[in-house]
Amino acid sequence: MSKIRRGGCLCGGTTYELRGDLRPVVACHCVQCRKTSGHYVAATQAAAADAVIEGETLTWFRSSDIAERGFCRVCGSNLFWRRFASDRLSVWAGTIDGPTGLRMESQLYPECAGDYYDLPDVPSVEQETLK
Repeated sequence: MSKIRRGGCLCGGTTYELRGDLRPVVACHCVQCRKTSGHYVAATQAAAADAVIEGETLTWFRSSDIAERGFCRVCGSNLFWRRFASDRLSVWAGTIDGPTGLRMESQLYPECAGDYYDLPDVPSVEQETLK
């Protein structure tokens, strides 16, 4: 049986449970992730059917032609990213409560990384190769 992981936003207005297996963490350095997070994003991913999201403060923003981002409209915490017509949900790893047991496995768009930090020591992959 898979471990249940819980998490949520800073103010507690949106919480979630992830009931299935999670993908290893992927760092994304794209401009959009840098602008919405203030740094790079480190996200895991779950089957959307395995995610139970509760609360009244979650807002979805269509951030591109292919995807939307979920954030708390009260405290501003970025929580989720999902591609339209996908059965997967990306979850910002830092929003998971307690130890996650996850490890960063790869990174996207290292050529877009900010010049103020060193890249993680993990391989670069193409986004299309990820689930």
